[in-house]
Amino acid sequence: MPHSALPQTSAAIKRRRLRHPLLLISGIMLVAANLRAALTSVGPLLEQIQQQLALSATAAGLLNSLPLLLFAVLSPVTPGLAKRMGIERTLGMALLLLVIGIVLRSLPQHGMLWLGSVLIGAAIAFANVVLPTLVKRDFPQRAAAMIAGYAAVMSLVAATASGLAVPLAAMNDLGWRFSLLCWSLPALLALIIWLPQLRRPATAVSSTTPGVQPIPSRSPWGSALGWQVALFMGLQSITFYTIIGWFSAFAASHGTSPQQAGFELFIYQLVAIAANFVMVFILPRARDQRTIALCSSLLIFTGVAGLLLRPENSLVWLIFAGLGAGSSLVLALSFFGLRSSHHHQATQLSGMAQSVGYLLAALGPTLFGLLHDLTQGWQLPLAILLGLTLLQVLFGMLAGRNRVIH
Repeated sequence: MPHSALPQTSAAIKRRRLRHPLLLISGIMLVAANLRAALTSVGPLLEQIQQQLALSATAAGLLNSLPLLLFAVLSPVTPGLAKRMGIERTLGMALLLLVIGIVLRSLPQHGMLWLGSVLIGAAIAFANVVLPTLVKRDFPQRAAAMIAGYAAVMSLVAATASGLAVPLAAMNDLGWRFSLLCWSLPALLALIIWLPQLRRPATAVSSTTPGVQPIPSRSPWGSALGWQVALFMGLQSITFYTIIGWFSAFAASHGTSPQQAGFELFIYQLVAIAANFVMVFILPRARDQRTIALCSSLLIFTGVAGLLLRPENSLVWLIFAGLGAGSSLVLALSFFGLRSSHHHQATQLSGMAQSVGYLLAALGPTLFGLLHDLTQGWQLPLAILLGLTLLQVLFGMLAGRNRVIH
């Protein structure tokens, strides 16, 4: 075979890959739309599920935290899976698992709620890791804007799913089962739109491929920069999930009605979505990300400090925290591509950071609640959460420097 054959083949693969970029972008956005909706639709229905199935408070809490734990466990093994199957097929498998999981979770048979929840958590864990890698590989010059865009879509649909959960349950005699089942339709649509991508040739290079040198890749687990990215991801996740999980109880203790607390949480998520969209324009123009990391982390710090010192103005503080949460999430996802030297390494960094991040996200609200129970107050848990936001400033500044893992 002539020496020029390999570059030509590689170029041909590149041309085939982006022959229909609008179809690929539509597929990416539809995948993103399904990364949280199956989870956020559960919270508003949890009391109904608990009463109908006679679940204990512990079991109900596990139903909420199980996906985060699966994210933490499965994220590190996803890069190896993607290397064997290819990114497109891994995403296709994830979407198929998601559809099956949502359907099973809605069935009345014993144990289906838990089996479906496990499949949903596994599916989203796989997609979480490989989607930023796909963006880095296929849109290297527009990766930051693409990631900001799909994060905004993900957050918008997640908030919509939360808001529609109870109205959908009231529309049908099946109640909460029907409401949860509805989210199998957008997952099925995403799978159908993604099917053309499964015909792509595999792009992973193995050490056994004749004539092709494997891409040298340092594991992010052994890199200080890898840990800086992972801890930034984890620290911003802790604050977000702690506020989502505990703000209603915190607000009630200060005389706020459940309706008002729910409205303020909705504003918190809405502001975060707005920040996602703003990052589409800001992130691609930044020479490095230290200033963005500093500003987004300080917004969260201001929000938490306000809740600690002036809880009567909680809506104002949630707006600050929401702006910081939305921008921090996009920045954390963008770091997977920005701090890696090629898309295989980006998959490894994504798997590591999301494993650490979601483990902290699962533990953070639990420990926050434990501290509240031990002290019978909110001062100590909020003070510790405030300290964690300062650590986010530190790791954000370190991860924001313009360099990659070598």
